[in-house]
Amino acid sequence: MSVFPKISLRAKVEEYLRATFKNDELLTALGAVEAERKYESLLNNLSHPPAFTTVRVNTHLASVEDVRGLLSEEIHKQYTSLTVPVLRHPKLPDILLIPVIGPRKEVQKLTNEVIVGAQCGNAVLRGAHVYAPGIISASKFMKAGDTVSVYSDIEGKCKRGAKEFLGSKVFIGNGISELSRNEIFNSTGPLKGMGIKMTEPIYLSPSFDKMLSSYLFLQNLPSSVVSYVLNPQPGQRILDMCAAPGGKTTHLATLMCDEGEVIALDKIAEKVKKIKQNAALLKLNCIKAFCYDGTKALAIGKGEDGQEGPPFLPESFDRILLDAPCSGMGQRPNMVYSWSLKEVTSYQPLQRKLFRVAVQLLKPGGILVYSTCTITLSENEEQVAWALETFPCLQLQSQEPHIGGEGMMGAGLSPEQLKKLQRFDPSEAVLQGMDFNSLQEFRYEDLISMANKDCIGFFIAKFIKVP
Repeated sequence: MSVFPKISLRAKVEEYLRATFKNDELLTALGAVEAERKYESLLNNLSHPPAFTTVRVNTHLASVEDVRGLLSEEIHKQYTSLTVPVLRHPKLPDILLIPVIGPRKEVQKLTNEVIVGAQCGNAVLRGAHVYAPGIISASKFMKAGDTVSVYSDIEGKCKRGAKEFLGSKVFIGNGISELSRNEIFNSTGPLKGMGIKMTEPIYLSPSFDKMLSSYLFLQNLPSSVVSYVLNPQPGQRILDMCAAPGGKTTHLATLMCDEGEVIALDKIAEKVKKIKQNAALLKLNCIKAFCYDGTKALAIGKGEDGQEGPPFLPESFDRILLDAPCSGMGQRPNMVYSWSLKEVTSYQPLQRKLFRVAVQLLKPGGILVYSTCTITLSENEEQVAWALETFPCLQLQSQEPHIGGEGMMGAGLSPEQLKKLQRFDPSEAVLQGMDFNSLQEFRYEDLISMANKDCIGFFIAKFIKVP
């Protein structure tokens, strides 16, 4: 059920992505008609939010069932006594799933309008309220307490402070303004705090603002799968090479029962600060975060054995997660992807630099997991083919759990190799739409199947370093 325009891409990026999803191998296997259908489905689905909100329970502090009960109570309050189930994922023991209700056809557009930036609009579609810095435009006489319709400026063309905007915008719901127009646009200092409390969003998802913050971590379903695939064990030394904001880092530490050592690297100081904050919030002590460029994490020449911080000696880690910087084309919802083709294709060399370092830092017999939140061949399956050819010491491994699809054809990998990869492909989702009545008609198994398919685009590969 499509309610938003399909994702808008620059012409060269659209051509590049079309070539990816209609490559010769795929065309031969699927046929031109089916390949085109899948590609159009991808473009349409990327502009819509996933069908479920996914949260990870911090099992270091509480049981999943206890937190599930608390979460159900909080959602019940937010939804004004309407009942939405909180589901446990059968293959991911610490993951809870909340169905997203929508698109809601009964929400009426109002005269008072507020325009927000595209990034803010995307967050609203996943349950967030509008914070003041995200507001670009508001109706001329808007006062605090007014009920307003909120629109996303998907093309970024609205001028800040405009009293009306007639350009391309998408209706994302209604809310109550916490500030007047004058307070928003005539403020002398930086804007902070909530700008609009969303009361009737087009897609109804729970707000997690300050809700059970030590017990829950908002995390997309495929991102949660990654930590299970790496399967860290208590007492091991783990490296998370590109760790911010720390979702996977804290998950790894939790799966290890906070026993051992998780080294988290990121080259941006503010992001490292966020990793430390998340570790402290979740009360995890085995995480050590450093502001450091992962491409330089290998010690050249002599180094100190057992050194706590980077750079590290070769073969220093039992397992390594390389959740690599990428073009991010799997993120949802996203109605406009503004990057140029040069930007999209700039990540492959960086990913390979990081990969080379990771292989050298991994102990013989150790596990390396490579992941991205993008959908291109060049950053995913092509990287796997390159790695297997470049590093004879690496062998591709099967993954557990394996709840996504297999790898995409087009990079010259064998059918057996593709089965060992895990690709979450938004083109596979069927946008059914969900309301409170239809929700009761779905079986548990059907809802889990929907959650596994209707999520962000993501890719996972697992390797072992043979002695």
